[in-house]
Amino acid sequence: MDLPHGSSISINGARLLERIAELAQIGAIENTQGCSRLAFSDADREGRDLVVTWMHDLGLAVTTDTVGNVVASTSDDGASGAVMAGSHIDTVGTGGRYDGNLGVLAGLEVIEATLAAGIDLQRPLAVAFFSNEEGSRYPPDMMGSLAYVGGMSVESVLNVEGADGTVVGEELERIGYRGSAPCPGAIPHAYVELHIEQGPVLDQAGLQIGVVEGVQGISWTELVITGQSNHAGTTPMALRRDSMVVAGQVTVAARAIALELGGSQVATVGSLTPHPNLVNVVPAHTTMTVDLRNTDEKSLQLAEDQLRQRTAELAEAEGVEINSRTLARFEPVEFDDRVVDRIEQLATQRGLSTKRMPSGAGHDAQMMARICPTGMIFVPSVDGVSHNPAEHTDEEDLIAGTQLLADTLLALTEVAW
Repeated sequence: MDLPHGSSISINGARLLERIAELAQIGAIENTQGCSRLAFSDADREGRDLVVTWMHDLGLAVTTDTVGNVVASTSDDGASGAVMAGSHIDTVGTGGRYDGNLGVLAGLEVIEATLAAGIDLQRPLAVAFFSNEEGSRYPPDMMGSLAYVGGMSVESVLNVEGADGTVVGEELERIGYRGSAPCPGAIPHAYVELHIEQGPVLDQAGLQIGVVEGVQGISWTELVITGQSNHAGTTPMALRRDSMVVAGQVTVAARAIALELGGSQVATVGSLTPHPNLVNVVPAHTTMTVDLRNTDEKSLQLAEDQLRQRTAELAEAEGVEINSRTLARFEPVEFDDRVVDRIEQLATQRGLSTKRMPSGAGHDAQMMARICPTGMIFVPSVDGVSHNPAEHTDEEDLIAGTQLLADTLLALTEVAW
């Protein structure tokens, strides 16, 4: 088997699984396998403390930057010139134990196994966990990695107000993770992220590895629909200005647009809140979100245009006002062909079945691709379930993905771009 260094390291699968299970106990959701660690919450702090302890136990150089991103490296130079793995350890409110966490703990395992093997590397290894990847509490998602690559200023990050009225900078201070390392951060030699697929493709096809070629573009929009609050029994239908009715019509319209465009276009209304939210009152205000995604930028723009047009028509017909604001907007990303090809080659050498595929979810890797050669490895999600306590990936797939990550990271330490 032709692997880097003549003899590749073997990762410790049992140690990896133990760490995944231990981290999952922080913010554990009772009577499930899931966990809840919203960004910059007390549970997030506990999770960070645990992972940072493991990093220090390995004697790594650990830094925390001004937006809370944590990088651990085998070199005192940190991420500069290193081959980096990483992801995130924050979760959605009803999350699973693998989303994000796998990529961080797998990277840590690769470093520990490499140190134990005594391999003399041409380049250092590093592992990172980025702040607020999920965006569940504070928009946008991938916030920490976006700031790391210079796509969002530190000041802007620290001033973001969350859905619960808290502010990022104040919460970072509160949990003790507003660090001093500079942000934007140092540029790695390469970045590779191992992640569960979060979709059904690999599981349904019985395949072991997804070789990720890129990430879909993402457009998040918040709509605030303002009508008129009124009595549910005495207000004639023809005289109503019902914000909730328009929200329902926008929801249907978003789905219709996705179906009409076809291809990889998807649309989701994931949050909808009427006010005053009473059984016998016509809602005066309704706040909702629309999530549009596509692998093709022009198609994504077309979906956005059609949604704006349809929303304006619906508002006029009902006599309501609609104010919109962009919560997140990222163009589709293509990963570096050299990294993608190397992942595929090494998987084949391991005898693993593969499929080249795009990612439908956003990941920190799409931000890191702005500054260094980047790739991703997917392992199957059983039944495609994720962002759900029932999220599951078989142990053999977790271990196989981590071993492939090890092969890839070590190979990239020998590559000169």
